[in-house]
Amino acid sequence: MRVEPSTANRQEQPVESERAHTSDTAGQPTGEGRPDPATEAFVAHRNLLFTVAYEMLGSAADAEDALQETWLRWADVDLGTVRDPRAYLVRIATRQALGRLRTLGRRKESYVGTWLPEPLLTTPDVADDVELADSVSMAMLLVMETLTPAERAVFVLREVFALDYEEIAEAVGKTPAAVRQIAHRARSHVAARRPRGTVSPAETRGALDAFKRAVETGDLQGLLDVLAPDAVLLGDGGGVKQAVLRPVVGADKVARLLIGGLGKATALSLRTAHVNARPALVIRLDGALDTVVTVRIDDGLITGLYAVRNPEKLSRMEQETVLSR
Repeated sequence: MRVEPSTANRQEQPVESERAHTSDTAGQPTGEGRPDPATEAFVAHRNLLFTVAYEMLGSAADAEDALQETWLRWADVDLGTVRDPRAYLVRIATRQALGRLRTLGRRKESYVGTWLPEPLLTTPDVADDVELADSVSMAMLLVMETLTPAERAVFVLREVFALDYEEIAEAVGKTPAAVRQIAHRARSHVAARRPRGTVSPAETRGALDAFKRAVETGDLQGLLDVLAPDAVLLGDGGGVKQAVLRPVVGADKVARLLIGGLGKATALSLRTAHVNARPALVIRLDGALDTVVTVRIDDGLITGLYAVRNPEKLSRMEQETVLSR
């Protein structure tokens, strides 16, 4: 069985693979010292495929599994029959992600507490692509959690990656007419729930800086000043780390909980990082990564706080993940 080319560093090209010593499935001999055409095509589009799978799943671990399956299927394709490798690979990745999305849904039903998407330490340049940055933000991923699997796939492929309806139809196994209806329904659903207006990285950073100062100094009023009256705090400890099991609603409750909890911590450090293409706070205790806090901002105030503490979801915070479309 062939395995996916190593991608510990997303920008590295695979030096060697099993296929490099044989002929590819299209019957074309591979050149010595260079990857075969199938490997080259996969690596060229891998960041895109990961982004598609991650946006559909909200889980980097599951997205990686979907890409592993994508590679195994792609490796057996007759390249002579493929007109557009990018579209073909996106179609395979989408189908794999759809299958995992249903499995992931069953896992969420038994999850301890609130399930939040897995945060990614992203490169600063992702913010330059406004549409991509918006689509991978924690707030938008949570909005997409309210869609059905088909709606989520169609929304991601159409609104984020601008695939035409015929391409999407092939990827999700529906007619173009059905895809148009699903796309309209998904757009309406997302529009009613997405953050109001476009929030710049500078605005997010300003709110986070005020939040950080208030927490570090125990300034309750300072925290209340940056929180919207109906602010909501969600926590994800996965049953491994202590976290709020249900949403905490209201600026006063959220502020007092944060000041009371973080104020007792020793050797606490907070720093800003690019997480899911937006400024976020990374909390360390005694030097060890403890929590990643991302925010939703509406009208200049923090309306949502998403604190991920589950250690299994923090592995992507040690190395930047490259996203693309």
